[in-house]
Amino acid sequence: MRTAEISRRTSETDIVLRLNLDGAGTYSLDTGIGFLDHMLELFARHGRFDLELRCIGDTGVDDHHTAEDIGICLGAAFAQALCDKAGITRYGDVALPMDETLLLAAVDISGRAHLSLELGALTPKVGAFDTELVREFWLSFTRRAELTLHLRLLAGKNAHHIIEASFKAAARALAKAVALNSEYADEIPSTKGVL
Repeated sequence: MRTAEISRRTSETDIVLRLNLDGAGTYSLDTGIGFLDHMLELFARHGRFDLELRCIGDTGVDDHHTAEDIGICLGAAFAQALCDKAGITRYGDVALPMDETLLLAAVDISGRAHLSLELGALTPKVGAFDTELVREFWLSFTRRAELTLHLRLLAGKNAHHIIEASFKAAARALAKAVALNSEYADEIPSTKGVL
């Protein structure tokens, strides 16, 4: 099974995360940030990833360290669960509609970290959540997962819908990219022989 368990303890956060790439989309989450819990629930369900996560963060300061460190841990879990990446499809993309919002997500599990995030001018907050933390989360995730992720808003105005669509679309694109492809069997999907 392609699973990972990550523990990370710093002076700012204490995180335990378990991930199963070949799951059923079940989740048990407590990040300390209600909106982030909701986004990760959507991520797990739409990617069909089983995800358990507990975080105690310094949210009395603000939510930055928690969002960033959870991105780090989730990215590390993807990298660990994929091992040498043999047999994966490697690429995945989706255009995901949500009401007035349309969002494009594309993934390359390349071994090279890159984030292209174009979500338009979001309102500063959704509820109590600082929307600038969406970038921090995805940036931390892509760096640790060592993959390329493009998230581009094609239409939309509601910040909640846009952010929600980004998590759903990323999950669905990642699910395609991590899927095992019988054409590759145990091969690495690269002419380099390594990803």
